[in-house]
Amino acid sequence: MDKQPTPSDNPWLELRRLTPARIALGRTGTSLPTQAQLDFQFAHAQARDAVHLPFDHAGLRAQLQQRGRDSLLLRSAAQDRHHYLQRPDLGRRLHEDSAERLREHARANPGGVDLAIVVADGLSALAVHRHTLPFLTRLEEQISGDGWSTAPVLLVEQGRVAVADEIGELLGARMTVILIGERPGLSSPDSLGLYFTWNPKVGLTDAYRNCISNVRLEGLSYGMAAHRLVYLMREAFRRQLSGVNLKDEAQVQTLETETSAQQNGNFLLGKS
Repeated sequence: MDKQPTPSDNPWLELRRLTPARIALGRTGTSLPTQAQLDFQFAHAQARDAVHLPFDHAGLRAQLQQRGRDSLLLRSAAQDRHHYLQRPDLGRRLHEDSAERLREHARANPGGVDLAIVVADGLSALAVHRHTLPFLTRLEEQISGDGWSTAPVLLVEQGRVAVADEIGELLGARMTVILIGERPGLSSPDSLGLYFTWNPKVGLTDAYRNCISNVRLEGLSYGMAAHRLVYLMREAFRRQLSGVNLKDEAQVQTLETETSAQQNGNFLLGKS
């Protein structure tokens, strides 16, 4: 009689330990096991909750103030979450009241700024709540010596990526970076996205932006994301462009690569 396979014989189980993807879930008859089905439903509920979670801008402003950072609260033309989800175009533009606030700020601070940092709830306010402050801390550490002038942190309720273009144009900003909650996945309801634009203005397409995604504890680390973003900003400042013409060629030296380089030297020249 042929030996029946046991669970330990399943090669997919080894792969399952390396990824949050739903593989090697098993089966009961022709259906998923109960636990796998319950896990799926829980992940789906988390994703839906992340989309509808209200943006705690008051709490975020208080934390920014504790760290000595000024902020301005703005809102998009989407009057509520229902309109935001049904009308993406409304989330890309500011409400007229918010646009006028920025015009007043620009008149009081003529000359523009080098960098405007925008924070918008997007499709996951949970991501913004969890990751904005630790990421900004790492970013500010890395750009502290560049001498760039900055605007107050702009918090946008019901905002989408392109709203940063209008903000940058009104402020006369040379660069904008928007931190925004990405569309939740079934294993990542709190993923933060970063979108960088040189010379922002209304009407730009995504071809003029650079994107760094999946910033979270289980994804791209704050330090790595900040390193890549700073590289893009410095290159954009030097070359005065962003988007498809600006490639992310940031080199991140790790202990492993440094040790390997010391041992092997330049592989073209042989061992040193």
